Amino acid sequence: MKDIHQRIDSLVGEHAQKLSERLQAHRAQLFPPNAERILRKFTSGEVADLLGVKDAYLRKLHLDGKGPSPEIRSGGRRYYTPQDIQALRELLEQGAKTPGTYLPGRRDGNKLQVITVINFKGGSGKTTTSAHLAQKLALDGYRVLGIDLDPQASFSALHGFQPEFDLLDGGTLYDAIRYDDPVPLREIIRKTYFTNLDLVPGNLDLMEFEHETPRAIIDGGSSLFFTRVGEALSSVEADYDVVVMDCPPQLGFVTMSALSAATAILVTVHPQMLDVMSMCQFLLMTSNLLGVVAEAGGDMSYDWLRYVVTRYEPGDGPQNQMVSFMRSMFGEHVLNHTVLKSTAISDAGITKQTLYEVEKSQFTRSTYERAIESINAVNGEIEALIQQAWGRGDGT
Repeated sequence: MKDIHQRIDSLVGEHAQKLSERLQAHRAQLFPPNAERILRKFTSGEVADLLGVKDAYLRKLHLDGKGPSPEIRSGGRRYYTPQDIQALRELLEQGAKTPGTYLPGRRDGNKLQVITVINFKGGSGKTTTSAHLAQKLALDGYRVLGIDLDPQASFSALHGFQPEFDLLDGGTLYDAIRYDDPVPLREIIRKTYFTNLDLVPGNLDLMEFEHETPRAIIDGGSSLFFTRVGEALSSVEADYDVVVMDCPPQLGFVTMSALSAATAILVTVHPQMLDVMSMCQFLLMTSNLLGVVAEAGGDMSYDWLRYVVTRYEPGDGPQNQMVSFMRSMFGEHVLNHTVLKSTAISDAGITKQTLYEVEKSQFTRSTYERAIESINAVNGEIEALIQQAWGRGDGT
């Protein structure tokens, strides 16, 4: 009966402290305090796939003394760092017949692509989708900024940040969008161990924007809440090709401001009835609230909106029915490919990694390849949408 008489605030605080200490110990074991987290090296076959060339061509470049020198391991296997991949892109782009073949980012006149990844319900694979998308775009040669807008900060954790230890003095997007003395966004952005990928981490400070906005609305502040994220991004617009924002599973002021800044929306959906019902409520609420924002002068125009089916099990009959139902309702707005439910994805998450980070030797070959193929297919569709938004629907 002890729990009944113990104050809930002290009990929750006690549990939080214990959990925080255990998580810190776990992180220290995986990544010692003074160790710099680095990304694994990629096989020549993986690099060839990323670049769209033959492995034999990479071997010839190496033998001819062109480009970066790979690490040679047993059996003559060649391994490249992410920096090597970028150097190869720059080398190959010089001789490309079509501009953008190896460096596919923005050109003059192309606007910054801002993708918000949203869902009203937790457990839809939103953060997993966001992280894999941001990392794959970076590997593909885009200059990417990832922004964690979720106070739970799972996107940040996947990239090596533990909010209660690494962000004691702020350092989230809240600092750049707060109403009182905001900080330039450039001062908050962190480099990651992924070449081409920078990060604005998140933590509980983001909740302050939810608390302060009603007061700012009442006071009639000069800057409307839904313009705050867009204004912050405008200061670093020239530095990036794509921004990927991982939104919280709620439709608060932060999410609405992110949606106002977005050029595209990606909605993650777990194909089960309760999740789809929740998404329905989310869409209704989003439509109503963003309609109000539009009437107040917010920009609600988007290049595209897509639903991506996540944690999909092809052998599950009810899930197949739900996917068919969604395709019949939304047509081309549902991505053709799905993110499969996989032990490879969940096991990688235990060590705060994605499929692009883990050594695939940790899994059976079929398990890893099945999972990475589904992730790559989804990201490929999204990349095609980005290119189309830049007027390159034919890949030129």
